[in-house]
Amino acid sequence: MYLNPEEEKIFNGERGPTFQKAIEILTALGDIYGADRLIPIKSAQIAGVSYKTIGEAGLEWISDLKGKVAVPSILNPAGMDMECWKEMGISQDFADKQEKIIRAYEALGVRTECSCTPYNIFDNLAGFGDHVAWSESSAISYANSVIGARTNREGGPSALSAALIGKTANYGFHLDENREPTILIKVEAELHDSDYGALGYIVGEMAGDRVPLFKLSSIPAKDELKSLGAAMAASGAVALYHVLGVTPEAGKYEIPAETLTIEEKQIKDVYSSGEPDLIAFGCPHSSVGELRKLVRLLNGKKVKKEVWICTSRAIKNRHPELIRKLEKSGVKVFCDTCMVVSPASERFTCMMVNSGKAHKYVPNLCGVKSIMATTEECVSAAMMG
Repeated sequence: MYLNPEEEKIFNGERGPTFQKAIEILTALGDIYGADRLIPIKSAQIAGVSYKTIGEAGLEWISDLKGKVAVPSILNPAGMDMECWKEMGISQDFADKQEKIIRAYEALGVRTECSCTPYNIFDNLAGFGDHVAWSESSAISYANSVIGARTNREGGPSALSAALIGKTANYGFHLDENREPTILIKVEAELHDSDYGALGYIVGEMAGDRVPLFKLSSIPAKDELKSLGAAMAASGAVALYHVLGVTPEAGKYEIPAETLTIEEKQIKDVYSSGEPDLIAFGCPHSSVGELRKLVRLLNGKKVKKEVWICTSRAIKNRHPELIRKLEKSGVKVFCDTCMVVSPASERFTCMMVNSGKAHKYVPNLCGVKSIMATTEECVSAAMMG
């Protein structure tokens, strides 16, 4: 892979070991995937933040790095609400380790907003056609599919390396030829709200890492596209999808020959019932629109079960009136984290979610039974003692 003279100097260690290691990671990936060169990126979104997932080894690795990121960079969710961790039931030891991780990233110049929905916090991280290096699976899907930016499925180390160098290797979804849809998904059902997460749960398993093109009879809102992509990235490895008449690149390519048809019964079969001891929203992090919907459904009534909403701190701070109403109903609103990457959810036995992504991850990563339900069903369950 070609390196320009400045990149060669970094590769040879002239900017120190941190930048040398970063460019070694990028060039190794480039060599593996046949990249011709490094290309500039507009932003980075870095995974490997929760102490639950990276542990002591990850903390030590990040703490040893010296330097500053070259582009705007934001973090994935941490393992706790950085302010209300005691309310979550997090131990002092875990909180101390988590704080050290955040401070280590901060020392590198990374913004300490911890969210899987950075596009709901900042408008300038990614635009149509921009090359970025994002590593949270649902954020990758949203950037590629809904925004029309370009990113591969970066790991935490590769995203951080790209942030430090300000570049990434030119392969995969950065190239036009790899963004073409390879399978047509015809959906013979009217979809609403959480149905898109259920659809993604099904299609991810079928599509694997291919690029689906959806033909829908309903027009999804951006939050519904978020849910669709998040679920496909969790149950499969879909990092880019297109929706005819909706997403920005959908009309650019020919219709794939291979077709899958999804019927209403398949969507309904994803849903289940049961007795949850935790009802959790916000995987991916809840938007202001989703918070408003929950306020409307709760209608000032008190919940009788443990209910969590996970969102970004920016959304919480911008909309205190919504947060007050939710908390008055007995809902706990947590920032910086989510039910999947926090150990706090592991004390429960059964979690009800309206998210296809959470429905896939909760049993495997938290050891907790998961029930998939509509948003309305989740709120109804919260009202029952």
